[in-house]
Formats: sequence, structure tokens, C-alpha cells
Amino acid sequence: MSKRLTVPKTYKLFVGGAFPRSESGRVYEVRGSDGAFLANAARASRKDARDAVVKARAAVAGWAGATAYNRGQVLYRIAEVLEGRRAQFVAEVVAQEGVSAAAAGTQVDEAVDTWVWYAGWCDKFAQVTGNANPVAGPYFDISVPEPIGVVAAIAPQDSALRGITRVLAPALVAGNAVVVIASEAHPLSAISLAEVIATSDVPGGAVNVLTGSPAELAPWLASHEDVNALDLAGAGDLDWVELQIAASQTLKRVLPPEVGADAAEPSLQRISAFTELKTVWHPKSLV
Repeated sequence: MSKRLTVPKTYKLFVGGAFPRSESGRVYEVRGSDGAFLANAARASRKDARDAVVKARAAVAGWAGATAYNRGQVLYRIAEVLEGRRAQFVAEVVAQEGVSAAAAGTQVDEAVDTWVWYAGWCDKFAQVTGNANPVAGPYFDISVPEPIGVVAAIAPQDSALRGITRVLAPALVAGNAVVVIASEAHPLSAISLAEVIATSDVPGGAVNVLTGSPAELAPWLASHEDVNALDLAGAGDLDWVELQIAASQTLKRVLPPEVGADAAEPSLQRISAFTELKTVWHPKSLV
């Protein structure tokens, strides 16, 4: 039997539930830790970032309007599909990061566990982060967390799967839509994760994954008027002070890199970081 030719893959973007090429037509080579060619990845442009924000904004109402229980089921489904494709993700992490299969397996397992952990909080975090406020009068005064809207995030750049999982999952819990810039050096697992998300009942546009240069894309997302929050978890090597200044012009909430700390461990604080408290008053019945 003759030897088969390799079929190199070009990984595309994930925008609005579809997998388009960059409008610029640009790609870049992704190489493993040994320098071997792995695949081509799309190099997203400013227009791709704008298109992703448009799709994210359109998805907010539907995703935020889903019941908390339903969002939890969807996030849990991501974990199920990711677990089913574990071998593929392990192989991708090994190829990109040059780590052992055991270390790659640990990273994939952590990603699965992270999705499960955040799925469990979807119908619980409001009871913990919201509250009934004491007031001087015959009223109920209740504060309820609501999604902040569109979140732009820079995934930690040193991991293929762990970092992007830890910035995506908490933002989705409350009903936000996310535009995330994947690791530039290790983007393949991010797009494979997007394939998982696309088949896990996540509404189109609720998650948008851009590959390419964070230095090129981040300033446009930081200054975009329709982005409500900016997660700089993976911006440690960028001029993140300038990104914060740009974000301040449109009153964005910003999580600086030290807060991200490689997106740290899963935490309730990362959920509440992307919510706003809505306080409502209601008169008590005097009957």
C-alpha cells in the first residue's frame, strides 16, 4: 500500500456559531515545541474582531434569557463532549506545548472539571452573590446579579486549553457573550474547543474565538464601544496599562492581568466579576 500524503489543516475562526476564514485572508503557521509544522491558523483582523462583537451582542439577550438551569445543562454538555474527545485534545496539547502525554492529560482533565464546576454554579450563584437589603420602610429591597453583556477576553498565552477554558466558562455562567483571543502560539486547541461548543447547544454568537496576534486585536476590543467588560488574564506581555486607558474611555469593567493570574483556580469571584447588581423595590403587603 502506498504511503498516504499528509492533509495539513487550516484552522478557522469561530464567529457567530460559524467557522469563517479571516476577512483579510491571512493565516500563520503554528509550530510545535520542536519547530515542526502543525497547521495553519487564521490571523484575525480588526474587522473580524468587530464582526465578533456584533455577533456577541446579538446573542446576549437569548443566552441571558435562558433559565439558569438550562445554562448549566449547556455548560455541562460542553464538558461531556470535551471528555468524549479527550484523546484528540491530549494529542493537540502534546504537539503544541511539547509536554508529556500525562501532563497533557492532566490539562484536559482540568478543563473538563472546570466546565463541570462552573455548570454547577449557574443556578446557584445568584443566591450567593445577590441579597435582600435591610431598609427603613415597608419595602422588600432585593439585589439580583445580571450579566454585564459582552465580555472581551485575552486568554492566557502559555497554555493551549487550560487558559481559554478558565476565561470562557465563568463569563458564560451569568449569561454573558464572549469574544476571546486565543493563545497565539497554541491556538489549535482553542478552535477544537470551539467545535465542541458549536455542538453543545451554546447559542451562535455566545462564544466567539479569534486566533492571531493579541497585540493587534486587543486595542480594538479595549476601545470598542459595544464591549462591556475586558478580561486581561493573558495580557501580561502587552502594554496592558494602555489597554486599561482605552477601556476607560467607554467605562468598561476591566480585570487586569494580576487578577487573572492565568485565570487562577475556578472561583465564584470570576463569575461575579462579569455581573452587575440590579436592585428592585417592592412594597410589603400591609394586610
